[in-house]
Amino acid sequence: MRYLGIDFGMRRVGLAVSNEEGTIAFPRITLKNDDDLTREILKLIETEKIHHIIIGDTKALSGEPNPIVSLSVDLFIEELKAGIAIPIEKVFEGWSSIEASRYAPKGKEHDDAAAAAIILQRYLDAKSASQML
Repeated sequence: MRYLGIDFGMRRVGLAVSNEEGTIAFPRITLKNDDDLTREILKLIETEKIHHIIIGDTKALSGEPNPIVSLSVDLFIEELKAGIAIPIEKVFEGWSSIEASRYAPKGKEHDDAAAAAIILQRYLDAKSASQML
């Protein structure tokens, strides 16, 4: 089962795709958050044969929603749901951009696709661990 990880931002959206086994996440691309975003992601979902979408939840550590981004993420999810019939899950994304920057080459410290891969990899690792219990 192939997964798509999404790091949603108001200006840019990072995408990552898992391997076919759903065990390893790979940064794929960063897209502009514009009128073409949903169409481009739906095309990627079809091309990559995605079965499940994981999107970073922008809630604060306290659990409070991010007043600007949370509503936009929810609207974005509704747009995706109108174009596809696959599961979409929101997962905690805290510090994913900081973690991704640790592994980035100098000058590329802010990579939204790498942050999407961190979000997706965390999900895949947690899913794998829960299946072992």
